[in-house]
Amino acid sequence: MCGVAGFIGFPENNDLADMANIVQHHRGPDFQGKWFDDHISLAHQRLSIIDLSSRSNQPLVKDGLVIVFNGEIYNYKDLQKELHVKNNVSFRTESDTEVVLEAYRKDGSDCLKKFIGMFAFAIYDIHKKTVFIARDHFGIKPLFYARSGQMFCFSSELKTLAGIQEIRGEINNRVLVSCLNYLWPPGDETMFKGIMKLSPGHYMTVDHELNIQIVKYTSDADTVKYCSEADAVEMLDKVIGESMSRHMVSDVPVCSFLSGGLDSSLISVMAAQHTDNLSTYTIATNPEDKKIEKMPEDEVYARKVAKQFGFNHNEIVIDSNIVRMLPEMVKTLDEPIGDPAAINTFLICNEAHKRGIKVLLSGMGADEIFFGYRRQKATLMAMRYRKYFPLIVRSLISRVVGRLPVRINGRGIRLVRWAKKFLSFADLPLSQSYMQSYSCYSKDELCELLNHKHKQEVDNLYTWHDAIFNERYQDDPINQMCNTDIQMFMVGLNLTYTDRASMASSVEVRVPFIDKEVVSAAMSLGGSLKYHKGESKYILKKVAEKYLPNDIIYRPKASFGAPIRSWISGGLKGMVDDLLSEENISKRGLFNCGYIRKLVEEDRSGIADNAHRIYQLLTIELWFREYVDL
Repeated sequence: MCGVAGFIGFPENNDLADMANIVQHHRGPDFQGKWFDDHISLAHQRLSIIDLSSRSNQPLVKDGLVIVFNGEIYNYKDLQKELHVKNNVSFRTESDTEVVLEAYRKDGSDCLKKFIGMFAFAIYDIHKKTVFIARDHFGIKPLFYARSGQMFCFSSELKTLAGIQEIRGEINNRVLVSCLNYLWPPGDETMFKGIMKLSPGHYMTVDHELNIQIVKYTSDADTVKYCSEADAVEMLDKVIGESMSRHMVSDVPVCSFLSGGLDSSLISVMAAQHTDNLSTYTIATNPEDKKIEKMPEDEVYARKVAKQFGFNHNEIVIDSNIVRMLPEMVKTLDEPIGDPAAINTFLICNEAHKRGIKVLLSGMGADEIFFGYRRQKATLMAMRYRKYFPLIVRSLISRVVGRLPVRINGRGIRLVRWAKKFLSFADLPLSQSYMQSYSCYSKDELCELLNHKHKQEVDNLYTWHDAIFNERYQDDPINQMCNTDIQMFMVGLNLTYTDRASMASSVEVRVPFIDKEVVSAAMSLGGSLKYHKGESKYILKKVAEKYLPNDIIYRPKASFGAPIRSWISGGLKGMVDDLLSEENISKRGLFNCGYIRKLVEEDRSGIADNAHRIYQLLTIELWFREYVDL
């Protein structure tokens, strides 16, 4: 796990490479390297995990090619053996980086179809002065790029390129609108019009004249195969087991997140089959925050799993004092991401780093591919609600629930909060209903917040979501939601904050469920195996019965979150009054001051649950101060 960067056509190519090694130092504290000729300057920051020797430092130069590589190719040993036996390729390192370079030399872009892992890399042909850049199938590893005139650059982090005035461009209002609606920016655009992300499953070629061609190398999701429950359990057990075996390949110890839920517990128990002493890490919240906001008892379940399976378990307690980290976290995340789960990831990884840990496993991805989110289940409930409840009854229910408070005497009422959210999308068509289930605003609310500016951007938001939702699985709404989450939620939020928050602490997070073989297997199963008799992630739970006790498998769903409602009404209250004051909002000129004041007042009075909206508005203001108000 590392950082990469490259610069072509700038008067100060070499200086920019040096800058990249400084800005992205946290991604690779073990070694920072640079290579350049009269055309390009390449920078690399190394976190040593495979082949710890200096011979695997990068940029790696070999027989006319130069590579900077970020990630892990878990099947690299098999590929190395194949290249050596069939093509007589000799290797001077034991790294996956050299395998990537030689696989590209042999097969060109077709090499990408053989890689199982997470990656973002660039290979420069010294003689042709061409660059080949690729990103993994699901966007686990980031890759930003920009071109302006005869200047081209790429990097692992947005902040590396955002400091280059010649290329970053104006604020992208389309992305700003998306960040407000979802709390995170989906798609391949960034907050700056001049800087893009290479889409997952794509590669880019840049010739010596800086002509760019971008090609999708992944195929569409598998067609659903209808098989028996027993066959599905056997198949998934095998595929997930093989993925776990691959993800344990490392020359340093591999540890694990452990929330005590299904996904992280299964990953941890399966990982323990490949190591003698597995260390696990979990987040706990303090009693004061629990009074205001009902939080899952992750630490209790995590302790139980750790004790039963003999893990070396570690807990990190978070409280509202963590708000002092917010400005630095905004800088770390590169983009305005209003999900406080990033703080959890950073804290766990930071604690692991202090103890010399470089690799952590995560159960991320299981909810997306196996139908594990509450909002997915709620959307199915909404379909039945529209079908069986007459409009007059639904209208009456909405009026009654709309008058109920979400908090009384400082204590949150979760059932009312859930009911209000459910009713916000229950009457909408399926695609819009699902979109609204994880949106922070309705279309009208978003327009009001934006002072009725950017209407086209708001309309485009809905058009784009409909296109993704309806592109396949039209007869299987469960898999429609899973496919949408893979492309939207998983890539735009979960993988994004995980990479940036973990690498800020120089820790690599591996995600065995987001393995191309596992995802392919999961998406080949019909929705009826994922959601059965009211049970979400049904088929994965059947696999887990081979490994875990039932009270862990079938415990209530818990989110990997933070007590944001408690923070907004407590530790962050002063920051809200300062950053979201009428003076500051008016000066920024982006939002409707009266509407924001209404959000704050309704939240504080307990009339409405606006905590996540307010947190995101804080994040956006802090992002502008960090990246724009230079």
